[in-house]
Amino acid sequence: MSSGGAEAFAAAFRHFGIDAKVVPEGNERTFDLAGRYTSGDECLPERVTVGNFLRVIESPGFDPSKTAFLMPTAGGPCRFGQYAPFLRQILDDMGYESLMVFSPTSKNGYDGIGRYAAPLMQLGWLALVGSDALRKMLHTHRPRETEEGAADAAHREALGIFCDELENGPLRKNSVSRRLTGTMEAARDIFRAVPVDTEKETMLVGVVGEIFCRLNTFSNDDLIRRLERFGATAWLSDITEWIWYTDEEQVKNLKIRGNGISASMAGVQLKKFFQKRLEHKLLEPLKGSLAPMKEPGKIREILDLAEPYLPWHGALGEMVLSVGKSIYMYENGADGIIDISPFTCMNGIVSESVYPRVSRDHDDIPIRPFYFDSNRMDLENDLGIFMELVSSYNRRKKRKRRGIRAA
Repeated sequence: MSSGGAEAFAAAFRHFGIDAKVVPEGNERTFDLAGRYTSGDECLPERVTVGNFLRVIESPGFDPSKTAFLMPTAGGPCRFGQYAPFLRQILDDMGYESLMVFSPTSKNGYDGIGRYAAPLMQLGWLALVGSDALRKMLHTHRPRETEEGAADAAHREALGIFCDELENGPLRKNSVSRRLTGTMEAARDIFRAVPVDTEKETMLVGVVGEIFCRLNTFSNDDLIRRLERFGATAWLSDITEWIWYTDEEQVKNLKIRGNGISASMAGVQLKKFFQKRLEHKLLEPLKGSLAPMKEPGKIREILDLAEPYLPWHGALGEMVLSVGKSIYMYENGADGIIDISPFTCMNGIVSESVYPRVSRDHDDIPIRPFYFDSNRMDLENDLGIFMELVSSYNRRKKRKRRGIRAA
């Protein structure tokens, strides 16, 4: 999804001797290859993932007997559940029947990873938490940098240190989180060296929406960087939010099946406990820097906020998270909300239908959906108009935000 998250997760796989590599960044070749097998009715993330997997196939030295494509799946109304079967069909039609499509599912919290499940999920969780935090540091510093490119360079350096430790550090009990916490301390110091204008005033804009499109800069035409040029600091919803949500879905489904008190339920609750403890340890060095974008202590805070608009026991997926997170961001001082979704995305359409009511109920905070497909758009005019509304709201709003520190 995000390039940094993918790099960190691949490093966690490599720690266990699995030669994991990130698919290429999207480009026009991505759409050329995907267009041979798609009709145009598919959503943008499906076209991007298919196209980038096909770019791997046409890369020099590709050996299908030594390759597997990781394409997780999930239930709910999103077409994401069809990505893996559709990819499988394309590969079969191309004559690559033996090329594996590895597809763990959110239904069991991605436990289908196999014998490496427990240690890989621990290291993979730390990979996602850390990469999310480093991206937040980038988004905090880049709008205020006085030397163009300095924040991006700091992010690359910090991510490289983090990924190197994920891949090569010893996996001893009680030591892995401590060592990775050290990389967060190094990241903090690296970002502190970025020259910034600490007096520069920026608007805090929350960014929610479909998980792939909002995190993948190729898919959203690097919207956050464009937004920053209009004087905004972007508070982007993380990928770890989705993991917490799938944990909560596991709990809900176990209760529905009458397993509210069971070994399976105990396992899920134990997993959640250790996830939270590892997250807390890893992010401690960045606590002050990330305070303006502090995430909720429990995912139920977001789900409960969405309840009057989209009850989460019935509505599933990003639509609930987007609506609930928009309200959470409002309550924590955001000056406006952007929803990034693929064109025709059900989650985006449902969320858009309730955003007018959400806005009215919350001081008329500006909420603007942006839809993306393979056709590039001129975003400047729309972003300029949105930021005028954001600035106007900032002057009159009742909920004042915590100050943002580029430190």
